[in-house]
Amino acid sequence: MVRLTSTISGINSNAPVVFITGGARRVGAETARVFHTAGFRVVIHYRSSERDANELVSQLNHTRPNSAACVQSPLDTRDHVQSAALAAIEAFGQVDVLINNASSFFPTPWGEITDEAINTLMHSNLLLPMVMIQALAPELKRREGAIINLVDIHALRPLANHPAYGAAKAGLISLTKSAALDLAPQVRANAIAPGAILLPEHEGDEYEQELTRSIPLARMGSPTDIAEAALFLATAPYISGQILPVDGGRTLKQ
Repeated sequence: MVRLTSTISGINSNAPVVFITGGARRVGAETARVFHTAGFRVVIHYRSSERDANELVSQLNHTRPNSAACVQSPLDTRDHVQSAALAAIEAFGQVDVLINNASSFFPTPWGEITDEAINTLMHSNLLLPMVMIQALAPELKRREGAIINLVDIHALRPLANHPAYGAAKAGLISLTKSAALDLAPQVRANAIAPGAILLPEHEGDEYEQELTRSIPLARMGSPTDIAEAALFLATAPYISGQILPVDGGRTLKQ
């Protein structure tokens, strides 16, 4: 099981290793920072955000030498996923926690759902995590590790005009539970279902106010809220097969 060791300045070769897909920016980057602060060594995957990834790795290594690394891959084919998984293991000789964070999100209104949109959304949100879990399953079993998948509250309650995205994330919930069943007892698998965390880049204050009115805690969530939930699930030894909404109570409202 993943156990945290005390952190001492310098190298800690006993520290567990977390591999985060899509870890260079936004929620992925904050997750890397939170796990690193908790004593993990961190492997950050990125596709095209090379500058962000290198800056983040540099910052983490400045804080604790030889504690962070990055892996570049488009993750668009089985071979690329397999190569990225092997590179993640090679970075520190082990992987204890896999966080499937990489994702794509855009609307697909009925009547406008194209094959390209289906392939993109299904690949990034369902097929990619499936292939990555399969690639890392032997290592995670060896390390008695954990899997954390990022799903969405809209896998539980559909979002208008996003049927392909919602279906892919709903599939990821099923995949999470299958992994928890099939990879036990050595590996635990759980998922986080974020609510309103980061606004789409084109939306402004009015949209944020509208969202906030639908949240019982009366505020947007933050990447730190997701990162801390991930750290909890990574280190909770008797939780597996669960979907944890981190949404400020939004799913309580009809």
